This record gives sequence, C-alpha cells and structure tokens, in this order.
Amino acid sequence: MEIFVTGATGWIGSAVVQELMGAGHQVMGLARSDAAAQQLEAAGATVRRGDVNDPEGLAKAAAKSDGVVHLAFQHELAFSGNFAAATMADRRAVEAMGAALAGSGRPFVLASGMLGLATGRVATEDDGLVPSAEVRANPAGRRVATALLALSLAGMDVRSSVLRFPPTVHGDGDNGFIAHLVRTASQRGAAGYVGDGTNRWPAVHRSDAARLARLAVEAAPAGSVLHAVGDEGVPFRDIAEAMASQLGLPAKSVAPLDAIEHFGFMGHFVALDSPASGAATRELLGWQPTGPTLLADLAQGHYFRDV
Repeated sequence: MEIFVTGATGWIGSAVVQELMGAGHQVMGLARSDAAAQQLEAAGATVRRGDVNDPEGLAKAAAKSDGVVHLAFQHELAFSGNFAAATMADRRAVEAMGAALAGSGRPFVLASGMLGLATGRVATEDDGLVPSAEVRANPAGRRVATALLALSLAGMDVRSSVLRFPPTVHGDGDNGFIAHLVRTASQRGAAGYVGDGTNRWPAVHRSDAARLARLAVEAAPAGSVLHAVGDEGVPFRDIAEAMASQLGLPAKSVAPLDAIEHFGFMGHFVALDSPASGAATRELLGWQPTGPTLLADLAQGHYFRDV
C-alpha cells in the first residue's frame, strides 16, 4: 500500500515511516519545510508539501493514497497557550481526509492521547467513548471530540481507528516530556515528584509505538480504539528516582501548589494518576511490546548525555 503519513518527520512519525517501508509499504509523507522534505527523501519516501492548515491539500493527498496515518498536531501552538486553534486545525484536517476516503473502505488511523482518560484507575480502550463532564470541560476534550469524529467515519465506509499514545513515547533521541523533566531536574538541582509520587504514568517505547501504527493501518477493524501501552503505569516517584540516580542529584517531593513553579507547563500533568491498559489491543492485533521499559530506558543513560 501507499500510505499518506502526516507528522512524518516527527519523533513518532519518522519511526512509523521506517516501520511501514520496512514492511514493504510505500510512504507519502507530509512536509512543511525544506528540511522535512529532505529528511523524507533520504528515508526513501515521497514528499507531499503542506501542513495541517491546508485541509484541501490533505484531502487530495488522502484521495490518492491507499490509507492515512494522521500523526501531525500543532503541539508548539498548543504549548504556547493556543490549544483551541491547534485542535480546530486538527478537526478540519480529519474532516477533510475523512471525506476524501468516504466509501472506499480504506484505513484512516488517527493519533490521540490517553492521559486523563481515567483518574485513579486503569483506563482501557473502552474509556473516552462517552466523554465525562471533566473531560468536556478540559481543553483536551476537544481532541477527544475529534477522535470520536474519526471513529464515526466507520459509518461512511472508512476503516477508521484511533491510536492512543501515552504521554511518554520514549527512546534514544526523545525530546518530549521525559527530556523536559530531565532538564528541569538538572536546572532545579533535584528530580521532583508531586506529593508522595505514587501517581502512575503509562509509557511505550518508540519502536513498539511505530509497529502498532503499522498494524493499525494494515488490519485494525473499522471503529476500533487502540492503546499503545508498554508500561501500564510507572509510579512517578520511580521515574524521578531513576533520573536522580543518573544525574547524581536527590529526588524530592514537590507540594501540589508548587508544581507549576517547579515543573513549568508540565506541572499541569505530573500529578495525574493515569495508568492505562493495552490488553484489548494486544489481543485484537497480536501486538506485543518488545522495546525496553521506561525505567530500563532511563538506565541506559542517553537522556542524560547533554545535561
């Protein structure tokens, strides 16, 4: 198949491109810059210039493809405080590509998140299909609404699925949440955790996430929700202590009211207890994570090379 991949040069997307091509698929990747286009060409993919703010162009690319993996999201816009604009652009992109695929039976895989799906219990693939009042009131609820839109494309003969990623998709080269926490610990002189640090985060290795994306576009049934979960829930104190060990610093508790001051924008997330299961996904697609766990990855030391 020739798969159209948005976000094709991102942290997860670049691994998905390699995974798809390694399995014999062709890839057309979305590139919004010359550097991104060169990266895709070097990987052996074809290039589609544009970005998520061009729904018409996305629709044309989707119509020419045998399926879509939509990973792009304007995270830089969201982190700058304009989450609404980022989510609206994403919704328009899904609407456009979904309409282009309608009636074809071709796959559409939408990347989404799982942080906050449930509080204090293990979230499953069945969670989030009827958003709670808490989720609807949260800006992230707009992404949930877009995920539900993607699932509804199954009624238009699109083999749509939603692939939920944990907040931590880790590996050598990661510059996401874990890298930010490492930098924060280095700057603060201590690796922090909120309260007693028993709140849990799910995680998955980048290679396992990419393999699941390939399995989704190849075989996920229409209307399915998938969880890319390697670690069901790592206690945040364990994460902090692993960082502290590598940095030669203490691990310390941060009071909830001080979380924003200590962690910056991450203070909104680090106290969440949001474990998640991928058991149904493993049974459905025969996916088994083989990459290192988050704590094993931290022990390898690559997160600490530049601090």
